[in-house]
Amino acid sequence: MNQSLQGVDPRICFQAVNLENTPGLQTMVYEKFGALLHHNERIIRLDVRLNKTQTIGSHESLFSATARIEVGGPDLVASDEGTDAYGLLEALAAKLDRLLTRRHGLRKDKRNHPHGAEIGEGLPKSGMNADSED
Repeated sequence: MNQSLQGVDPRICFQAVNLENTPGLQTMVYEKFGALLHHNERIIRLDVRLNKTQTIGSHESLFSATARIEVGGPDLVASDEGTDAYGLLEALAAKLDRLLTRRHGLRKDKRNHPHGAEIGEGLPKSGMNADSED
């Protein structure tokens, strides 16, 4: 293992498909996505997948990246496509950061401003009220 990658968080899983997984790419992923783990301590795992596809008749490669944050409740998923792998991963980390911030804001708002239960008119009357009406 590369010495610069020692001590990385084991909750980050990175896969490079049809692409060489270089130490520079790994370092960039662990730095950018490792910062997301500090936002929320309840993150179970962070899966990042980078795919490389080459278009026929062109020497330019197209990259697609998908990241999923496993956290209590629904998972947060973001994906993006582009021609620059490093820029793509930075944009993906920014998207996940916005999703985490939005999720935190919604949970905080729900916690601080609870809604009372609304009692509908379709409920039957209690036994005491039914006797007093006779």
